[in-house]
Amino acid sequence: MADSTRKDLAADVREFLSTRRARLTPQQAGLPDYGGKRRVAGLRREEVALLAGMSVDYYVRLERGNLSGASDSVLEALAHALQLDEAERTHLYDLARAAAPSGRRPTATASRVRPTILRLLDSMADVPAYVRNARFDILAANTLARAMYAPVYDSPLFAQRGPVNSARFMFLDPASREFWADWDKGADDAVAFLRTETGRAPHDKALTDLVGELTTRSDDFARRWARHDVKFHRSGVKNLHHPLVGDLALPYEAMDLPSDPGLRLNFYTPEPDSREQEALGLLASWAGTGTVVPSRND
Repeated sequence: MADSTRKDLAADVREFLSTRRARLTPQQAGLPDYGGKRRVAGLRREEVALLAGMSVDYYVRLERGNLSGASDSVLEALAHALQLDEAERTHLYDLARAAAPSGRRPTATASRVRPTILRLLDSMADVPAYVRNARFDILAANTLARAMYAPVYDSPLFAQRGPVNSARFMFLDPASREFWADWDKGADDAVAFLRTETGRAPHDKALTDLVGELTTRSDDFARRWARHDVKFHRSGVKNLHHPLVGDLALPYEAMDLPSDPGLRLNFYTPEPDSREQEALGLLASWAGTGTVVPSRND
């Protein structure tokens, strides 16, 4: 592992553990609070060590970024002490594996969408569906998804460079704040997902280049990136404001494609007989007849 990569990893470990420690109060951790002003936010290092059943010196070593050699039992104790959720616990294990003496081999990510997946997208005519990679590049989409994401495809960001990337659109195109009705939540989720992916695939240069670009060009991204939040994105509700059909609250599912490492199928399923179902029907009709979705300049 190169020295620069090792330093970056140590910094990620240090910031992740210290931010998780800072958010916990003694009361939340089940420890007595004897009052008085605390010099640090959240738990002290010695309190985390006590909760995890390890020496203070050893915990300090871990929080300084040295997870190399940490056993599963140590990681489990640390996750329990810091009350990590499933995504945070997985991220901790990813960081530990990356810090192992052998390092971690670059994650092989599929670079193209197979014809069978393209046919699947086309067969899902009644629901918006698309395939993206861990960097939020939209690699393939059916007609309804392209119509629903028209403001993203219409962005001047992608006029001379591809592929369409929803993270770039969110943080670098002001139009994203109108398209995503709950922009702050969407931004939080996007950054947390990218942070999760950098732990899983620390040698993905395209991913680290994207993070570097967004950190440099967007204060909103940089501020969220510094929180070291991580999250799994498997299902939820996406709130959009479409220029043709107005506000949409669409339940979504995200499914990894086992035969295509790094690729994920996303699709939206409106409630039966809902306004959203009617709106998607209208959008499908317009898309099918070649109606052009109005651009932001219309």
